[in-house]
Amino acid sequence: MVRALGLSASILALGAAGSAFAQDNAPATAAQPVAASNSTAAMPTADIVVTAERRTTSLQRTPVAAAVLTGADLTARGVNSLDQLQFAVPSTTVQNFGQGNSFNIRGIGKSESNSATGVGVITYRDGVATFPGYFQTEPYYDIASVEVLRGPQGTFAGQNATGGAVFITEVNPDLSKVGGYIQGQYGNYNDARIQGAINVPLSDTLAVRFATNDERRDSFYHFTGPTNKDAGDLRAYSGRISLLWQPTSNFRVLLKGDYNNLNFHGYPADPVLSTNNRFDLTANSPQGAKDESGRIVLNAAYTTDGGVVLRSISGYQRGTTAFRADTDGTDRAPNTFFDKVDERIFTQEVNIVSPNSGPFTWVLGGYYQNDKLTFPPGQFSTGSPPGVFDLTLQGVNPKTTAAAFGQVTYKLADGLELQAGARYSRSTSSQDGFYTIPEFGLVIPLHDKTRDKKVTGKIALNWTANAHNFFYAFVATGHKASGLNTVNLSGVPPLPFAPENVTDFEAGWKSTLLGGHLKTQLGGYYNRYKGFQVTIGDPRAPTVASIQNVSRPTIIWGLEASGQAVFGALSLNFGLSYSHSSLGHFFAADPRFAQVSSCDSQSGPVSASCIDLTGNDQTYAPKITANLGVQYVIPLGDAMTLTPRVDYSHISRTWATLFENSALGDHLSARNIVNAQLTLAKGPWELTGYTTNLNNLSYTTAINAGLRYAGLPRQYGLRVTRNF
Repeated sequence: MVRALGLSASILALGAAGSAFAQDNAPATAAQPVAASNSTAAMPTADIVVTAERRTTSLQRTPVAAAVLTGADLTARGVNSLDQLQFAVPSTTVQNFGQGNSFNIRGIGKSESNSATGVGVITYRDGVATFPGYFQTEPYYDIASVEVLRGPQGTFAGQNATGGAVFITEVNPDLSKVGGYIQGQYGNYNDARIQGAINVPLSDTLAVRFATNDERRDSFYHFTGPTNKDAGDLRAYSGRISLLWQPTSNFRVLLKGDYNNLNFHGYPADPVLSTNNRFDLTANSPQGAKDESGRIVLNAAYTTDGGVVLRSISGYQRGTTAFRADTDGTDRAPNTFFDKVDERIFTQEVNIVSPNSGPFTWVLGGYYQNDKLTFPPGQFSTGSPPGVFDLTLQGVNPKTTAAAFGQVTYKLADGLELQAGARYSRSTSSQDGFYTIPEFGLVIPLHDKTRDKKVTGKIALNWTANAHNFFYAFVATGHKASGLNTVNLSGVPPLPFAPENVTDFEAGWKSTLLGGHLKTQLGGYYNRYKGFQVTIGDPRAPTVASIQNVSRPTIIWGLEASGQAVFGALSLNFGLSYSHSSLGHFFAADPRFAQVSSCDSQSGPVSASCIDLTGNDQTYAPKITANLGVQYVIPLGDAMTLTPRVDYSHISRTWATLFENSALGDHLSARNIVNAQLTLAKGPWELTGYTTNLNNLSYTTAINAGLRYAGLPRQYGLRVTRNF
């Protein structure tokens, strides 16, 4: 479990940039109502917008593979956290295995929860890149939209967005009226939640919005031993205050502050080959899991009389994550792991954005980030078992990133435009600390610094054939930094790993059909990775993983389709993806076997422990993902409606490790998840009966360090909402 969160001798620096404000300089507005609105059921589908390219554009006219969910969509589909997002968006999987989350898009993400591994998918909140890989359990409440961009985002997101990026925009204050909502929920496992928001204009130029979310839930787990009675209990509180000042139509300032205190009382797990019920556990070591974090975002924008937008986005985040686990998942030995880690991030981005009109438009920007992880003395320890073999860690990981980027768009002819963008990033990462093994009197110092720089970008050709059809083709690049692995516990010096670079070829067609009642997005991609970075355990110290490069190209290609439709009272959405991954020529030693001979990554040779991984699938990369949502509005008279909704999601089988050894539990079965709800609405009131995982599918969502983590069981209850 050392790799659950480790101080690495070299850390991949985060080369991220905040997203644009939700609109270039339009007045901030409230989101759609919390519950799915029925009032526009007979209307054509509304226009979907994306903001990730620093200006507001229509999804149907933007050369990017993306899925966009409004706040109403999130509520209607039962998505209130990162875990559930995978069941609503194609090509997406989420593996929640304790302190970290593995968020994969097209099979690329963070498959190991340690500070040495690049995330692959970057998440932003209100334009600010969040903690990379940690603190991802922040709930979705009072959300305006969630944009999931698939594929490398090298121009606007920079390094470590080789799989994609997620942009979450929280609801902004509204100068026009007092409004908001309050929502209460109660379900099985004594799941009680209350959330709400209130918007108050203080003057014609100043407005404030308060939002909160509080949830209490009993654990899904049962333990046979005397300890861990509250392991898995949820006690979570989040709050937000937003202030909008807009003294003129040309200038506005938005200040937001978020606070989260999320106590999960552990992420219980048991051995990967266990045959018992996934929620009946025997672990005897104490469990714990708590995240506490805060974020402040200051977004100021000024629009000149000529229509040029000058924007500044400043962010400061600080968090503490604490985790305690039973590393063998049983009552056979008191193996333990505990850590408490602090992280703080400061970011600053500036944008200059041209007007949307004219044959030539452009965006210029600069970015700086300073990130520091601190491992305090006595707050990182693993015992296997305690008193026999103890490993402790302390130190700091400071990281910086500086970048400059730009994108230009030129109209070649009527309906035809050329788009080109580039980003230069320079990052540094250092560490200063040491491991100790007191039983052996061993101290392993960690003193290293790495530097990395790279230019990434995108060239696209876009064709608006007519008002209903848009075609695009582009080439984009992405990058993950190089670095040094952590010192091996046997004293072997760390080996460096090289950068990872990807070239992404994509083409797509977006259409608006049937008088605007049906919108579709179709696309295909071919990704070629050089120096593909993979995480492999070391047989000489199985609890320590190292990053290695695949010398020959790794290929991932696929097809994606999504759509939204409204036909009178009937509304539906769908998504479908097919993905194929093939690892380049590569040998690696499986740490679960005793190493009987050397294992060279290029030549092997093949043995019981040295495995030829050439052509194997990428981990957590399902070949097929699909989702379908259907709802129908039934009028009952007296302005009352009844709306049943069903959502279905399929994620095909995946591999949890590159070794693809079913006998050792590497194979994760396919998941078919059904969510359903029934909403009775009258005026501002809505009463909803809901259930998630209706079929109560028992499945393993992730495997880490020899333990399996269970997916969420069936949950059901009632939810009442009052909009005002």
